[in-house]
Amino acid sequence: MKKIWSGVHLTAVATIGGLAATLAVSAGVQAATGGGQQDLTAQLRDVQGNVVGTLSVEEASMGHERVTVRVSKVPAGFHGLHVHTTGKCDPQAVDPSTGKVSPFFTAGGHLSLDAGKGHPGHSGDLPTLLVDEAGRGVGVSVTDRFQTQHLLDADGSAIVLHALPDNHANIPERYTSADGKKGPDAETLKAGDSGGRFACGVIQKAR
Repeated sequence: MKKIWSGVHLTAVATIGGLAATLAVSAGVQAATGGGQQDLTAQLRDVQGNVVGTLSVEEASMGHERVTVRVSKVPAGFHGLHVHTTGKCDPQAVDPSTGKVSPFFTAGGHLSLDAGKGHPGHSGDLPTLLVDEAGRGVGVSVTDRFQTQHLLDADGSAIVLHALPDNHANIPERYTSADGKKGPDAETLKAGDSGGRFACGVIQKAR
């Protein structure tokens, strides 16, 4: 009976030891990947105020951020997706240069921590989002172009989903613009010809 108990005791110790090792490895993996902790979030709303998507920004390893966007009830196809400089999403915003309503103009331009770079080198430029025929889409990317603190500055930041695909200024020099210049023009270098702003969400700390 004593031997049997000893065997059970040793087995229990071994099991507990194995469990501790497993937990230690798991903790190490979580630490290396940021622990999967969601740090920032946003709800994307269209011009009518309908929630059409969500954003999450999580700390990843080695100074990177994991950006996840999920949308529904969005027109099928490719859509430009960018982080913009200002955390204000006014669907009735007016462009001062034209005096006309320009939805979500208040979100400003693309986040750019390096003023010398154009599109697609802006810090807030993200991969184009593909939406299926059912109106659903999911995009996940990892970037080292910004950290969470850059999105929570004094005027905040916003995630903007555009109406059209983003060509990422990939215009070969065999194409000539109306002014006779080869390659991408100023408009393309600004936003990749991704059209109007379909939806916008103010980025904030996750609760």
